[in-house]
Parts: sequence; C-alpha cells; structure tokens
Amino acid sequence: MHFFYPSREYLRPWKLASLAAGIALLVLGSILTPALDWDIPISFIMALCTYLSLRTLLERNWRNAPLALFSTWFSVDGCYALYWHFKNPAALDAMRSANAPASLALYGICGVLWLYRGSLKALLAEVRAAVRHDGR
Repeated sequence: MHFFYPSREYLRPWKLASLAAGIALLVLGSILTPALDWDIPISFIMALCTYLSLRTLLERNWRNAPLALFSTWFSVDGCYALYWHFKNPAALDAMRSANAPASLALYGICGVLWLYRGSLKALLAEVRAAVRHDGR
C-alpha cells in the first residue's frame, strides 16, 4: 500500500468541492476575524497540506506510521511554523500554542470526511443504508 491515494481519489468532484468550500471559509475567517496569525496564504497552505496527507493513520496502515505522523505534524503545525517563522516570528511565538489544537481538530474532521474512497452518490447510499440499519 502506498502512502498517497490514487490520483482519482484526490480529483473526485465532491472532495475538491469540499476542499474549496473549506478554503473559502478559512479565507473568509481570515478576513473577518482579527487574528495575528490568520491570513489568506496560510489558509491555502494548511488546507492543501491536509488534503494531501490524511490517509495513513485513519486506515491504520502502521507500516507508514512514521511518515503519517510526520505528515500530520507538518499539516497541523510544521507548515504553520515554517510560514510564520519567515513572515512574522512574533506571531508564531504568540499564537503557535493556540493554533495547534484547533488545526488538529480540523485535520481530524477533514480526515473523517475525505477518508471515504468513492463517489458522493455511493457515500450517501452507504450513509442511508447505515441509518436504516441502525433505525430498525
């Protein structure tokens, strides 16, 4: 098993649409919420890193665990720290500890959503079937 999904999984319209919606919300938040460390470029950087790196831990592919842990750290904190180290080190010092828990929570939510390997139609059919099965 490889670390990344086959490219068709990253190119599924529903996943790209949810990524675009998430980025739009992050950009909107960076505009409307005055935070020292929240700007448009980091919204794109962290969202794209997350989109590409989520798979291994959630599928329990332990052979790739070191790479998965690194990619999780890089998506949640590493790219953030690198970006702010060069852009504004004071923002990094002031906000890094507050950013990590929020970013990790968003990372997990995205992982649950994007883990599904299939079309949106198939996902909705499985959800409906599971709801019907639990509602007996």
